[in-house]
Amino acid sequence: MDQQKQHENHENSGVNLPGIAPNGRVISYNVPVGERPGGIKVRFKIRIATGKRAQEIDARQAAVIMEVLQWQRQQRTRPSGS
Repeated sequence: MDQQKQHENHENSGVNLPGIAPNGRVISYNVPVGERPGGIKVRFKIRIATGKRAQEIDARQAAVIMEVLQWQRQQRTRPSGS
């Protein structure tokens, strides 16, 4: 059986095999009722990326972190009167 057929069979079988699926994986977490801020329903979704997609995301995050650090440095060097 070729890989495409195996992938389709895995998706349709409902079986949850260990590891990360070829198209990534999503982990969801619902905050328990007693820990919600003001009773608001809070849900976190974490998408796991691998391979080339993960490298693209890493590069984008690194660029944004550098931008924030540069902004923070500029804020510290400004006179307090501005």
